[in-house]
Amino acid sequence: MQTREPLQDGDVKLLAQAQAGFEKLKAQIGRIVLGQDQIVRQLLAAVFSQGHVLVIGVPGLGKTLLVKTLAQTLGWNFKRIQFTPDMMPADIIGMELLQEDRATGARTMRFLHGPVFANIILADEINRTPPKTQSALLEAMQEYTVTSMGKTYKLERPFIVVATQNPIEQEGTYPLPEAQLDRFMFSLWMDYPSVKEEEDIVQATTAWRDETVEPVFTREQLVEFQELVRRVPASPHVVSYAVAIARATRPGSATAGEMARKYVEWGAGPRASQYMVLAGKALAVLDGQPAVEARHVRQAAEFVLRHRVLPNFNATGEGITAQRIVESVLGEIKEPDYR
Repeated sequence: MQTREPLQDGDVKLLAQAQAGFEKLKAQIGRIVLGQDQIVRQLLAAVFSQGHVLVIGVPGLGKTLLVKTLAQTLGWNFKRIQFTPDMMPADIIGMELLQEDRATGARTMRFLHGPVFANIILADEINRTPPKTQSALLEAMQEYTVTSMGKTYKLERPFIVVATQNPIEQEGTYPLPEAQLDRFMFSLWMDYPSVKEEEDIVQATTAWRDETVEPVFTREQLVEFQELVRRVPASPHVVSYAVAIARATRPGSATAGEMARKYVEWGAGPRASQYMVLAGKALAVLDGQPAVEARHVRQAAEFVLRHRVLPNFNATGEGITAQRIVESVLGEIKEPDYR
């Protein structure tokens, strides 16, 4: 059940620290990554919510640089995994190796940790590898463990996966199944920069510059912020608003609009409602607000829903995308006038 109690004095102080820390983090990242303030805000909302992120964008927009810089400003251990068609699950989670003790001659099996053992993982072009290898991340993303040769190993927390996809080149790719897509809290689109931003990028990257950043949070602070997000109150009206949005994407629902009924094969499940409220709480914390408002839920809805709405054949034939369907739903479900 969602908490409705107002934040206590200690939490109010922590809220101010989180909001001030976000501004510092944004400034640190902005020294290296130019023109991506919205993506930074959305990524940090996922970090505060302990959620995984799917980032979609064409090559050359700085996705890898952004995630690496985010990890540095958080003081986290970062690993990048370049997914390829010949990659095997052991290349991600690790493997058992037979090793010999030179002193005694005894042979023992030892688990060699794979790159998944880090705080933030960049799964680059995740759809380039077959489903068998994609699924190697499922246990890690859901259970925070990996299993090899019948043995289970715990991953160090915090642990977040940021996966990327190229929306242009689809030949030789393996689309993520819906079950794995649902593991990602957000689906973020990284757009081209504006003219001014692109000019600044070219100017900055073709001259010498200091590319060092300082960690903004300790891990202990971040855990406190993650726990704070869960304590941020959400009124019944805000929860009802999130549920109404999710249900309006389901073609069989009484509240589904014309576009959802005509163009949606499957709508968003209850996890979407949960993530909209949780992401709304995280966005409220980033804004320094002591309670989640409907506008926060609305902001979160777009990147929570667009990979959870499955367009049907009619939509494919007419060029109707999930993004357009979500925008239609958000236009139909009005925000409540109260918190």
